[in-house]
Amino acid sequence: MAEREPSDHLTTALRAAAARASEASGGGCALLFCAAPGQTPDVRAAAGFETPEAAKAAAVAMLPQVVEVTKSPSLATTPPPEGFEGPTTVTLFPIETEGRTHGALVVGTVAELEESRQLALERLTANVAFQLDYAVLKAEVGQLRGALSEQEQQATAKQDELLKLSEELFAQDIELLRSNEKLGKVEQLKNDFIEKMSRELRTPLNSIIEAIIAVLAGENDALSDHAKDNLRTALDEGAAFLRTLQNILDLWRIKQGELPIESQDVNFAEVVEEAIFSVQDTLGDKPVVIEKKLDAPFPKLKTDLAKINQILFLLLDNAAKFTREGRIEIRARVEEGELRCELQDTGIGICPDDQEFMFDEFFQVDELSSTRYRGAGLGLALVKDLLHLLDGTIKLESEVGIGTTVRFSVPAHTV
Repeated sequence: MAEREPSDHLTTALRAAAARASEASGGGCALLFCAAPGQTPDVRAAAGFETPEAAKAAAVAMLPQVVEVTKSPSLATTPPPEGFEGPTTVTLFPIETEGRTHGALVVGTVAELEESRQLALERLTANVAFQLDYAVLKAEVGQLRGALSEQEQQATAKQDELLKLSEELFAQDIELLRSNEKLGKVEQLKNDFIEKMSRELRTPLNSIIEAIIAVLAGENDALSDHAKDNLRTALDEGAAFLRTLQNILDLWRIKQGELPIESQDVNFAEVVEEAIFSVQDTLGDKPVVIEKKLDAPFPKLKTDLAKINQILFLLLDNAAKFTREGRIEIRARVEEGELRCELQDTGIGICPDDQEFMFDEFFQVDELSSTRYRGAGLGLALVKDLLHLLDGTIKLESEVGIGTTVRFSVPAHTV
């Protein structure tokens, strides 16, 4: 039987999300717009309207503002346009993840949203973004399959099955949430979903990456240069997605108390060198120099090697991502039983209003050029949680157009 588009489960999930948004806003009305890449957003679900005609009229009236939000994703609150009868305030939540925008959730209310209701709607929007992003991923994997051999196609078959099962699970969980659970269960749903998807996607994703590497490494004259370039791009995207999955799983394991501390001897100078090597792909051909200034000789430390390595890589990768030119400087010393490290860059900087949110999960600075930077807003949140696990601290100072300085410290005894 041919698959129907959109799938019944996805349609059910979107309708349930619209209904939940109406409920979370305190009885307001909600419109859920979705857009395929390069296409005009289209309303896919509505809730809280007296008649279908009223919902259609509101959708037509809101479409120009929804188009603007999808072009420049940011939370927006405006008076209702002509044709949107009933509410006095309209709030638009962009449906965005991994730098990709899939539409917007429009909520109309008789008064401005309270902070708790806005937070609940942001969480709901994040869940919808995950669902739509997986649908996009499924389509991209289908395109990649055409460039791989029959044996490699079999390696991706399991991912198709997992994505379908995950779509069903997501739709069922949202239905249960809408019918029986309270607002606080949204967070639990997100955690459960993250755990299952992070664990189950890594194996087939690794198979895809290995298959692409095998094709590129072989002597295959049948592939054009354009096809090889496409495969290299797919390899880069797959590796980035795999890192994101690992970050999600690590965050979840920390919250569940399942990420133990393992203390061993650490050569911090080697950790710095490894981190610098690992971010070269992020730097690309940008005119950026990484400098290190470590006390010499730098003593060996007793701490958790894997977590220190991950913290330093995430901070350095973040600095490399947002530094167009200039330098990134790493300074470190051991003092009073602590490893004290500082990373200073000449990047784009962060405005004061955003700095307090930089270590929140899924937070990304709101700027028109943000689509140029890959990321899900998890790296700095994971750094904060890893440092908390190690009884460490972190501070951030930044000035727009000048750069950013991040300082962290962790207890570390010399060997």
